[in-house]
Formats: sequence, structure tokens, C-alpha cells
Amino acid sequence: MNNDNPGSERHECDVLVIGGGPAGSTISPMLAERGHRVVLLEKAHHPRFHIGESLLPANLPLLERLGVADAVRAIGQYKPGAEFVSPHHEHTQTFEFADAWDKSMPYAYQVKRAEFDEILIRNAQSKGVEVFEGCTARSVEFLPDHTVRVHAEHDDGRSTVWNAKFLVDASGRDTFLASRFKIKERNPRHNSAAVYCHFANARRNEGEAEGNITIFWFDHGWFWFIPLHDGATSVGMVTWPYNMKTRNGRSVEQFLMDNIATCKGLTERLEKAHLVAPVEATGNFSYAAQRNHGNNYLMLGDAFTFIDPVFSSGVWLAMSGGELGAQTIDTCLREPARAAAALKRFDRHMRYGPKAFSWFIYRVTNPIMRDFFMGPRNIFRVKEALLSTLAGDVYGGAPIARSLLAFKALYFAANIMQPRRAFAAWRNRRANIRPVDDAALARSP
Repeated sequence: MNNDNPGSERHECDVLVIGGGPAGSTISPMLAERGHRVVLLEKAHHPRFHIGESLLPANLPLLERLGVADAVRAIGQYKPGAEFVSPHHEHTQTFEFADAWDKSMPYAYQVKRAEFDEILIRNAQSKGVEVFEGCTARSVEFLPDHTVRVHAEHDDGRSTVWNAKFLVDASGRDTFLASRFKIKERNPRHNSAAVYCHFANARRNEGEAEGNITIFWFDHGWFWFIPLHDGATSVGMVTWPYNMKTRNGRSVEQFLMDNIATCKGLTERLEKAHLVAPVEATGNFSYAAQRNHGNNYLMLGDAFTFIDPVFSSGVWLAMSGGELGAQTIDTCLREPARAAAALKRFDRHMRYGPKAFSWFIYRVTNPIMRDFFMGPRNIFRVKEALLSTLAGDVYGGAPIARSLLAFKALYFAANIMQPRRAFAAWRNRRANIRPVDDAALARSP
């Protein structure tokens, strides 16, 4: 399809990146440092609001390699662990990253994504990436000469046509390529929606634990509580679609507050707090594309798949994919004979990370799994392996595979020993993940 506008500006580059979030702002400078001409198109203007403020310890070495570690440290809220609060247990449970298998990653940060993402995209610019903000990719053509042509529109009305040897889709939930290829699918094993906002004056934990993320289970899903460095706290509800459908005309703000009122622990934390940002909602929270690459394109991060954020995996999966994606594209452009093997390795990486987290995500609201989280034991070093997963160490850094297998075996054994409880949990989950009309989940005032 030819969408050429006679007045369009025409340019060429080696790699065109769509999206200036963590994925796009990771792969682009790494490619530029390898000598490629890289152009990045970002539809918004940084800084811009984005949800997903909790980083994992595994992120930190990559931030060092990007050269932004000091800048992120300056805007980050120190986070040594994660706290879980259950309405069915009298105690809370805190996991310290320092107790993971690999003791070299004992903390992470909570960050305001507007600040974090701007650090990353400015770093990309400083390393030679041509960044165009306020520029939206509108269409794409894959040409017979194996190049890619993207038609883009700037905020001021100008049109630009970019011809590139390789295309990177880092467009996030816009899923630029997956939507055009019609290969984006709901995750059949998970289905949730999110409602979120920022509060001021929320009560935090004391001492070093002040920056810990807290997960509150409640009857219809779970809440996150993420302290940020400027005193604000990000609070969000991830809930099953049937619960979203009960809004019955209430604003998303009122709906969120009504649900918070059902969670005693969170209500106490927010007793003296007030909103400092509009409440927003997002539906169809978990999805995946059927593929993540072709001969001359890659999909990164949320442009390929999005999973429930209970373990704060999104930014890490996007950035780690970006780092490997840079190596992959460099190989494809410089050593075509090795391209197929490089793309195969990229595909394994992109699928493995979400899969490693998803096994726990699919079961985290199960009452038997909740018992495991609220009363962890280190038999066969399973607690250390679980902590390594929570820290993002899922790509072979620590030898956790056997201990995770033992953890899963213990979990299944517990289900066999409690058949009625296990059956009830399975039946409830089947009901929880049933699809509902997306209109019930749409963003509204």
C-alpha cells in the first residue's frame, strides 16, 4: 500500500525505532554505539506520564552498561524488598532482595516513569540517536528489496517517510506491528484490568523499608503501593474484568476509592492521603503477539507481550530485550549468514522471560500459593530461588532451576493434599478470567 504524500520529507537510516520508552531507549543507543545510523520516533513529548514505576534489581547492571546509573539513582526511591499483605493472614511478609540466591543485587529503585524515561531517551540522543518527539508512525510497508518504509506524521502536520534496513517496534501497548499484522491475541490464561493514580501523604513503612513496594491482596485481585522519591505514592488496582463491569456509572476515581475501602491494610495507609493525579484505567491488560520478529523487524517489550505487573517485570523485560535486540540487529546487518541463529536466540529470550514470571502470576491469587508467599520456607533453597525470580534473575544468572522445580513440586503436592480447596480455586479462576465487553473496561472520567 502506497501512502506517499507528495509533500513528505524523505529520509534513510539503518535502523528505525518506533517508541521512546525503556525498550526503544535501550536498543537505540546500543545500536548507535555499534556504528549504525539510528532514528527513534516517539509520539509524545518527554517528560510524559507512564505507569510502571517499580524497577527490579536485575535492571541495575544494565543501567550501568547504558551509562545512566547515577542519573537514575538521583531520582530513585531505594527499594530493598517487597512486602505482601493478605486479608487472610494476621502478619505481613517481607522479602528482602539481599536474601536471594545471588547476593550481588540486594536492592532496586522505585522511579517516576516520566523522569526515568526522559533520562533514557536523552541518553540515547547523547549517543547519536536521532530522536523525533511528537512524531507518530502511521503506516508501514515491507518492500521487495527487504527494506522497510514507515510513514510518520509530526505534531505540526509535516509528513515524513523513513526507509530503513531494520525496524524496531517498541511502541508499547500501541502494538504498532502486531495490530497491523493482526497477530495480537488476548492471553487466554490471564485477563485483568487496572485502575491507578498517585497519592500524597500516604503512610509508608519505617526505616529502610520505606521504599518497599507493597502488594495487597483483596477479594477481586490485588493492589500495588509504590513509594516514590518526591513523597508521592503510586497506587493501583489490578482486578478481574467482572469487577470492572460493576462500576455501573461510577467514575473510575469513585470506583477505585470504593474498592480501596474494601482493603483494610491499604485503607489504613491512605487514611490521611489525597489524590495528586487523575485516576486512569486500562483494560485488556494481558496479551501477546503470535511472533516477535521477522527478517527485518523486531518487537520489544509491551509491543510483543504484556503480563500482569504483580512482580514489576515490565521495565526489566523491555530493557533486557532491547539489549539483546541490539546484538541481534547488529549481527543481522553485519553478518547475514548468522542472522537466522541470532533471531532464533532473540525469540527464545523474548518468550522465556514472560513465561518464567507467568507461572507465578497465574497462581498468585490462588489461596494455596498465597500461603506459600505468606509463610516461605527455604527447603531445597526454594525461598532463595523465589527471591531471585522476584529480583528479575530469570535468564540464568543464578542456578535456580532445580530449586524452582522443587518449589513447583511442593505447590502441586499442596494442591493434591487439599483437593477441595484446590478445586474451588481452579473454579474461581476459570470464572475470573472469562472475557467481558471491553467497553466496560475503557478509560473514562
